[in-house]
Amino acid sequence: MNTEIVLPLESMSIAEKLEVIDTVWEDLRKNASAIPVPEWHREILASRKKAFERGEIGYTNWEIAKKEIRDRVS
Repeated sequence: MNTEIVLPLESMSIAEKLEVIDTVWEDLRKNASAIPVPEWHREILASRKKAFERGEIGYTNWEIAKKEIRDRVS
């Protein structure tokens, strides 16, 4: 099925655009096992995991990160 969805991007605020992105990602997450993952993604994730385990990098909870991004662009 190839359905074209047209969004009024020019008139949408950044917060509205981020909400659309969040909605799409949430829908994709429901079927994550069906999404193909390129090998280079796996390599980057493995590298970052090792850096985290060595204490070289940290992380931020995704909900907190989304709020921080929304606060910056609103």
